Amino acid sequence: MTRDARNQMAVVIGLAAVTLAVYWPVTGFEFINYDDNDYFYSNVHVLGGLTLKNVLWAFRVGDFRFFHPLTWLSLMLDMDLSGKGAGGPHFTNLLLHTANAVLLFLLLRRLTGAHWRSAVVAGLFALHPLRVESVAWIAERKDVLSAFFGLLSLIFYARYVSESKVQSPKSKTFYGLALFFFALGLLSKPMLVTWPFVMLLLDYWPLGRVSSGVADDESASFAPFSFLLSPALRRLVWEKIPFFMLSLMACALTFLLHEKNEGIVSLVEFPLGARIENAFVSYARYLGQTFWPMKLAVSYPLSEHWPWMQVVLAVVLVMGLSLAAVWLGRRRPYVFVGWFWFLGTLVPVIGLAQAGYQAMADRFTYIPLIGVFLVLVWGASEAFGHWRTPKTAIIGMAVLMLTACAFRTRDQLHYWQNSETLFRHALAVTENNYVAYYNLGNALVARRQLDEAQDNFRNALQIRPDYAEPHNNLGIILVMRGNLEEAIQHFHEALRFRPNYADAHLNLGFALVSQGKFDEAIQQYLEVLRLSPDNAYAHLNLGIALARLGRRDEAVAQFLEALRLKPDFAEAKEQLRVLGVTVAE
Repeated sequence: MTRDARNQMAVVIGLAAVTLAVYWPVTGFEFINYDDNDYFYSNVHVLGGLTLKNVLWAFRVGDFRFFHPLTWLSLMLDMDLSGKGAGGPHFTNLLLHTANAVLLFLLLRRLTGAHWRSAVVAGLFALHPLRVESVAWIAERKDVLSAFFGLLSLIFYARYVSESKVQSPKSKTFYGLALFFFALGLLSKPMLVTWPFVMLLLDYWPLGRVSSGVADDESASFAPFSFLLSPALRRLVWEKIPFFMLSLMACALTFLLHEKNEGIVSLVEFPLGARIENAFVSYARYLGQTFWPMKLAVSYPLSEHWPWMQVVLAVVLVMGLSLAAVWLGRRRPYVFVGWFWFLGTLVPVIGLAQAGYQAMADRFTYIPLIGVFLVLVWGASEAFGHWRTPKTAIIGMAVLMLTACAFRTRDQLHYWQNSETLFRHALAVTENNYVAYYNLGNALVARRQLDEAQDNFRNALQIRPDYAEPHNNLGIILVMRGNLEEAIQHFHEALRFRPNYADAHLNLGFALVSQGKFDEAIQQYLEVLRLSPDNAYAHLNLGIALARLGRRDEAVAQFLEALRLKPDFAEAKEQLRVLGVTVAE
């Protein structure tokens, strides 16, 4: 083994070992009551494992806001390998993040030949506190999985470029592999739609596939603009047409799914001007969190209007840095590439097409911050070389920086150990966080702390009265306490703000049954089954209502369907026993 190969192996092993060590506590964490239910512990398809039926379901379009079948398949595999507990999925997230750090190092090393700079960028990517959300949240499997395939795609793209320079027949194979892994990335999370643009940036630097064709004068200003005028650009764009086509398909499908599942916030509710303000402020806040990663939270409430001075400063910062990146682009192309990597890969989640009510999210930076780290490390290396800084001092500063990130990441990680610690922390570091109040209320319900849970649901509604979910869950507590009239009012409110809310229809049906209004309850259960045909609880409750009306055969059919969907459903078995139907164990 050559010295170069030994150094590469040493970085790979060290990077993997440190990443695993820093994030290892996550393997003992619980599920989070924020999407983990939909993605794992309450999803009958995932809990059923990798069967043909479940695989076909994963590729079915329409049930969720995103089409990410490979994410579903990976979670089903977790179920088969490690069971229903949270440890297995957490461990897989950690393995994927560790693999991503290694792949990033190998990618940058292949692209630039810079061994230690590539290692430091990969180390920052692995250990920065903004990575915690993507690693510690099982529902964000799509982040780490899509990045895994995306980085593989770029590695094979780099191989394609190097082989095509010598006109090797292998170049077509590597091109096909780059396209294949890009497709797998999109099937894990559609955020990779910007990848063809990232490839074009890499064509500019470090692959050097574009000469300006305009001016080679060292003093030429705004040289990267000449990239847009280069005769080579048309060829490079044409080369990536298959990638662009896949991106367009992913964008169209994602938009349609968000429309169908009420995921897109309307322009009436959140105007375009407010979206642009939030986009600039979010870019600035992401940069701030990169350099000072404090007060990180699982959710940041969306603000309709930011203070005008904050907006102005954010616009000046973003536009100023963009102009600086263009100005420096000829002599320091890594600045141009790194900055526009950051700026561009955030576009799908910056809020111009607002999906959900978050202003920003730590997980959104999983891929974009690679660009910022690239600028920082290459820029620091150039500065240290100019200042003739001793090598030992450079190594010491790099180690100190990575160590600080590791300790801050470990500190942030412990908030993710369960839902209560996570959302209490979110409330401590943010203001008017109705999402945190709602999810903390859910965590307290699970612990039977109903009084405090009720207070949290009411706090969420005080901040945002049209928030359907707290209305629904407050109604559940009121049903448990026998206050059916007020509970029904809250269920109706939930459905007024979110008409296709299956859980609210289900709970309203239960409350109506408690009042003896069986016919009305049946209509609610039928609506649940229209929205969610595989809802075993809707079949169970519909059967109970039918049985109360003396419609025995129809009731038995519903109980049997509930049992088919959920074979270990004890309540369905008990209802069948009461009706005199024996079910084979």
